[in-house]
Amino acid sequence: MSRLFIKYPLLILLICFFTNCNQEENSYNKDALHKIEVLQGLIQKAQNKSLDVTREETTLWFAKEFLKFANWDETNRDAVEKLFGYYQKYEEDKVKLANELPDFERKKVIEILDVAIKNLKDLIDDNITRRAAQKIDWQNIEVEDNTLTNNGRPVFLHDYFSKTVGAPLTDNNVYNDHLGAIYHTGSHLYEVNQDRPSNPYMLNEDGTFDEKLLSYITEVPDTNIGFLLFWNMGVPDWMKKKEPEIGKGRSLFTGFDIDNPLVRDVWSKVIKKTGEVTKDKKVTQLGYILSNEPHWFSEKGHWTYNFLEMNSISSYTLNKFRVWLSKKYDDEINTLNKNWQSNFKDFDGIDIEIPMDKAKRGTPIWYDWCRYNMDRGTEWFTFLQNELRSVNPDADTHIKIMAKLFVDDYRSHGVDYEALTELTSMIGDDAKITGGRNYRSQKPEKWEENYAFYWNELAHSYDFQESVSPQKIHINSEGHFLSTSGWRELDTPVDYVRSSFWLATLHGMDVSLSWFWARDPDGSPEDRLEGELNFFDPALAGSYAGSVNMQPHVVNEVSQVMYDLNSFSEEILALRDQRRPLRLFHSETSAINKKYHMTEHSELYESLYFEGLTLGFATEKIIQKQDHSNWDVIAIYKTEYVTDSEFLALQSYLDQGGTIIIDSTNSLSKNEYGQIREERLTSGNGNLIYPKESNLNAFKELTLSSVTNNISNIKIKENNSSGHKSCTWRISEDPKGKGYIMTIINLGKTTADLKISCNDSRELRVVNMLNGSELESSFKLESKGVLLINITKGI
Repeated sequence: MSRLFIKYPLLILLICFFTNCNQEENSYNKDALHKIEVLQGLIQKAQNKSLDVTREETTLWFAKEFLKFANWDETNRDAVEKLFGYYQKYEEDKVKLANELPDFERKKVIEILDVAIKNLKDLIDDNITRRAAQKIDWQNIEVEDNTLTNNGRPVFLHDYFSKTVGAPLTDNNVYNDHLGAIYHTGSHLYEVNQDRPSNPYMLNEDGTFDEKLLSYITEVPDTNIGFLLFWNMGVPDWMKKKEPEIGKGRSLFTGFDIDNPLVRDVWSKVIKKTGEVTKDKKVTQLGYILSNEPHWFSEKGHWTYNFLEMNSISSYTLNKFRVWLSKKYDDEINTLNKNWQSNFKDFDGIDIEIPMDKAKRGTPIWYDWCRYNMDRGTEWFTFLQNELRSVNPDADTHIKIMAKLFVDDYRSHGVDYEALTELTSMIGDDAKITGGRNYRSQKPEKWEENYAFYWNELAHSYDFQESVSPQKIHINSEGHFLSTSGWRELDTPVDYVRSSFWLATLHGMDVSLSWFWARDPDGSPEDRLEGELNFFDPALAGSYAGSVNMQPHVVNEVSQVMYDLNSFSEEILALRDQRRPLRLFHSETSAINKKYHMTEHSELYESLYFEGLTLGFATEKIIQKQDHSNWDVIAIYKTEYVTDSEFLALQSYLDQGGTIIIDSTNSLSKNEYGQIREERLTSGNGNLIYPKESNLNAFKELTLSSVTNNISNIKIKENNSSGHKSCTWRISEDPKGKGYIMTIINLGKTTADLKISCNDSRELRVVNMLNGSELESSFKLESKGVLLINITKGI
């Protein structure tokens, strides 16, 4: 060998390098296989002691699957490299990442096995205690008014959206207890409209239905709970030829003009047929999703313009707008002309430029268009729901609405979050939590100053939806906690995974379908991700790189946190389904008119978020329709623009004895057109309170002092190195009658020092309910840490 080295030194070094690499790779696989044997032995030992091992069985399944996936990735590095290259963040390092991926996956398999082995050893040795997992009977879930039940117990469901396209629903490698087993009709598999049911392609020009597309719906096994999505992406050629304007006013995922009469006629036939053939089927127990991510952004410079969204509007939309304006202005064209600074002769002659210059924000023409755009969106979904229920009266519905449409400042999108939440029988959304900065961002994002991840969008929007419709099942039909188009990490921390799902469930989420599962059982990516990728959807092509399909520790942790949530489902419901004593007043009128209205209100929401309260919202409709005893106080903050009817609702609330805290006389001072309102709120039979100082902190303290109910007098004091509160917590009476239960999530970037105390100075016994260990009243909680504790008071 030494003589060979002298003669061929480079060759020998290369041989040694690759030999060592293979040995190292083999050692990871060998180590993982050994740990699988160890875990299997412990599972058998635990079963002999009648201990529940459901959690470890799931880890074992994921370990075996990802070892198989790693082998595929190793054998097909060119394909993996290509898939990494489709995501801009990873494009430059695609060769390196493709080479590293197989061993990365094997190392993560070893990590999850190590955790499972330790936990099971501790359980066997009585070092910890834990509740048995609630195994889900996917074929016998009951849908109640406000919760799902599994063999009589509340349950939270999780699965993956857009799941292994092409795999049959009966494939146990894809639909099982580990990944989830929620069925669908195939209608959400959308890369080619013609091949998907529940859209206009189902209907032939002669009025007959395409039997192949219909079979995608009718042949779904009637066994498992599921959902059906009406896919709004496009229309067949025969409709385009028959109606030249059909594409005007289209949007990214609504590929036609919703005001077009032919569209209405065809959709009526399609939705009725779908409703008839799926009536009382289990595949629709989780509802008919009326649309995928609807929006109609209609302002210049918005990113959606490049995807042909609202580049113009049809004559149908314009004429409906004219009718809407005629009603709004009581047929007084002179009043409109004064508002718009225009000179139209009559309402039939009104014209408008769409997309609109965003410099017009805050003007009457901007308000009228944005308000109308929302009203027409609501009218479209009312039409779809009415057509469905004309043949299927008991059909549950929801809409996959992006939560950011509520919390962002943009308001030209045509989506009335409150109206659509109120319209459907289930709450629907497409909400995200992100574990890091958007890779496109040129500077740190604001949330990074104090928090470990971006939580505000989901918490803020969910508390609003739950305030609007407190007695509805809540379904996140495309959950983006694990990846988004702008954020994902190939080594996502498992504590982030746990805290994000825990937080969302605490805020009302009953069902989530994570984006996305794209591995075929042999380890290869699903059919859509093979060959040349050319999707209209700007995000889909790059979705595989860095996804959960490459992260065994992430998918395993999702399943583990769902086991824990479901083991304590009664306690979680007690914590989340509480009275919301403090209501923040929300006005779409101000949101439409003001440039940063939602930013200001997010700051208020955040300032109150860490005080142990279940926050709520009030609107004109909530005040008019809901029992005022559901809250103690309504807080009005930086809300200059309100309609007369909003103002009158607030005054009526005061007249009936309500309490309002308002930040200044500037709030409520203008109508929707910016005209000064002469009237001011008066106390009536209630309390109208202004803060002595005009700053956010003074307003916050005043609102908190007006909350009267406190069931336990138990509080948390938090200290951390940032000096900024970051632990959100809730407390409730234990539904099993053992004192109180509390959950705490540390959203901060640093470890928090926490002290639990009682106002009456009694000693407290604190027990970690997840593992049975006893805690002191003072303890530490790491960043992204989650606790569920039982608290009992001493004598």
